[in-house]
Amino acid sequence: MLVSTPIQHVVVIYQENHSFNEVLGWLCTQNPGRCLGTKTGKLSNGTTITLQQGPDVPKVIAHTTSSQTQAIDGGKMDGFDQIAGCQATKGYACYDRYLKGNIPNLGSLASTYAISDHTFESAAVPSWGAHIELVASKLDGFIGNNPKIVAGNPSGSGWGCDSFRDAKWRPKAGVAYQWVPSCIPAPNGIGPYRASPVKWVPTIMDRMDTAGRSWRIYAPGASDPGQLTYGYGWAICPTFAECLDGSGAANVAASNQVVSDAQGGSLPNLSLVIPSSENSQHNGYSMTQGDNWISNVVNAVMQGPDWASTAIFITYDDCGCFYDEVAPPRGLGIRVPMVIVSPYAKPAFTDTSVASFASLLAFTEHVFGLQPLGTADTNAYDYMNAFNFSQTPLSPVHLQRHQVPASSRAWIKAHPPPATDPT
Repeated sequence: MLVSTPIQHVVVIYQENHSFNEVLGWLCTQNPGRCLGTKTGKLSNGTTITLQQGPDVPKVIAHTTSSQTQAIDGGKMDGFDQIAGCQATKGYACYDRYLKGNIPNLGSLASTYAISDHTFESAAVPSWGAHIELVASKLDGFIGNNPKIVAGNPSGSGWGCDSFRDAKWRPKAGVAYQWVPSCIPAPNGIGPYRASPVKWVPTIMDRMDTAGRSWRIYAPGASDPGQLTYGYGWAICPTFAECLDGSGAANVAASNQVVSDAQGGSLPNLSLVIPSSENSQHNGYSMTQGDNWISNVVNAVMQGPDWASTAIFITYDDCGCFYDEVAPPRGLGIRVPMVIVSPYAKPAFTDTSVASFASLLAFTEHVFGLQPLGTADTNAYDYMNAFNFSQTPLSPVHLQRHQVPASSRAWIKAHPPPATDPT
């Protein structure tokens, strides 16, 4: 389905590990009726506690598939205190919330442009699975948890086809899981480091290629300092052999190249922007530094020649897993932030339609007239209610860099990330 719009550039900024209420709940409580947010959280024993002020460096909280399922607790949303890192002995660390002053640039964008307060993870999975779903609309049989190191294998980078790691997979529901290479093969089956039953699935990159549209993944590389597991693990392309070893590899650029491309008016039709570890707002990294990164990217687009034809979506790949009170619809995961920035975004608007990461695919497909990838994006809501393409285009807002607290810099320096994401 092709929808006639002025949009020629879709930019998805995919940050790390935060829930909607933790990041944007302040907007709802300060502006009653704007959106769904809360200042309190439910514990598994039935009591309610006040959400504490979130630290600039977020705590490490478990957010595996099982942890997220436990937090959701069948829709009661009271199991967060049962997951590792958030128990009473940890001070209920995941029961927190930020205010606009903690994320001033994202806060300004959320206040000025549109948000969605009903965007949920496509499934209750952590980062690796969420990055697969962002481009393929499905997990292709993988459970979604981050891949594991295999004893005796070479020490590869990241989590994908060149990592020599394995992940849990099964061909269909009701069949026992098995460990297979964490790699989605090319159409001819090549890519995994050993024989694999996993089949090729198309991606949004394939659809863009077929339609003659341009795309680029801006992401950390395997050789980038400090990105071997975290940043490069999020890079998307390495998980798909067709991208890693095929022509798609030419469409992968360094994360910060998106800034110069936007400034120079050379954004592709679709930009998937993956931050480096230090800019990601991942557990153990600075929220302020990540907010500065968001402002760098958005400022570059706003001040560049492509602003008039761009829609920017700023979201987070999973819950982190920080408290959120809204029960997800069946089949979806925990609610995540979604800020929609465009000259055609309805000002100070909240889109309440149920959405997921598949909605980003649906929007892209409808703007560029692409064939859907599968059932999820075929049926997904496409965020069109958040836009008014006949309105007087909105002007850019002023975003500025803020100093990262010295205490955050010192803590991060003294606590380098582990070789593998423990969550």
